[in-house]
Amino acid sequence: QVQLVESGGGLVQAGGSLRLSCAASTSSLSFDAMGWSRQAPGKQRELVASITSAGSTNYADSVKGRFTISRDNAKNTVYLQMNSLKPEDTAVYYCNTARTAVHFKLGFYDLWGQGTQVTVSS
Repeated sequence: QVQLVESGGGLVQAGGSLRLSCAASTSSLSFDAMGWSRQAPGKQRELVASITSAGSTNYADSVKGRFTISRDNAKNTVYLQMNSLKPEDTAVYYCNTARTAVHFKLGFYDLWGQGTQVTVSS
């Protein structure tokens, strides 16, 4: 059974940056798609970003140009670099895996990380 461990959340001022990490207990190459979703209180879950084993990336329009997802196969870890953070980015961020990029986009996740809180103050 694969486990996902997230880290890197915290409190940051608007315009600042954070980097989230998600480490898998086995090689991330075991999954076609891996990335993050987020959910703020009172709002529906939003698909943030994903990356495939081949390195293809997909971003939500709301974060495109500000967030960058990357993958370190040697460390079995996926990163989400979040720049120019806005208060509306405040949410619990979940690392997820899915069979394909399409499954990820649809929210058909196989695994969830424990979630990490990102809070952006104004």
